Amino acid sequence: MRLLLVSDLHTDLEAAAAIVARAPDFDAVVGAGDFAVKRRGLRKIIPVLAAIETPTILVPGNGESVEELAGACAGWPAAHVLHGDGVELGGIPFFGLGGGVPVTPFGAWSYDFTEDEASGLLADCPPGAVLVTHSPPLGHADVDRAGRHIGSLAVLEAVERTRPRLVVCGHIHDSWGVRSRVGDTPIANVGPRGTGWPLE
Repeated sequence: MRLLLVSDLHTDLEAAAAIVARAPDFDAVVGAGDFAVKRRGLRKIIPVLAAIETPTILVPGNGESVEELAGACAGWPAAHVLHGDGVELGGIPFFGLGGGVPVTPFGAWSYDFTEDEASGLLADCPPGAVLVTHSPPLGHADVDRAGRHIGSLAVLEAVERTRPRLVVCGHIHDSWGVRSRVGDTPIANVGPRGTGWPLE
């Protein structure tokens, strides 16, 4: 299965249109959150992305809630919005967790979860899934501009427990394009340009 991975579009309509143009060449599109900016602009960017007919997995970022994302995607037949749940595509399980984990310093607009809340939402992740999280696992593709690792312990523990075939994430802009591994599991912080990924 060939995946087109993207995160953190942040209402960039030109970048969204580029993803739409590339989507027919892939078996699935995976969007790891932050389509809006501070809970605004979702109703502009999702109609652009909704031209994608390829099956598409989406999780909310900290810039939009799952309710906001699901509402915006209601008229998009190919979209599957995940947050604490999963779906199977082509015989492969996908599981999603959105939001900022741990809680960010950005204030009330940010859609965030504590590590304990995230652990609960990740409890049903099946072994060997493609795990799509907005926040990266702690210590992997999660370094900010100050050199700090600011990813999620709950996501890391879920990766260690379930051994996903791939982790797709974003959130930490300074680590866009960074790749890592936990055991046999590749981790990709993908960013807004779009990354092709042949899933083994």
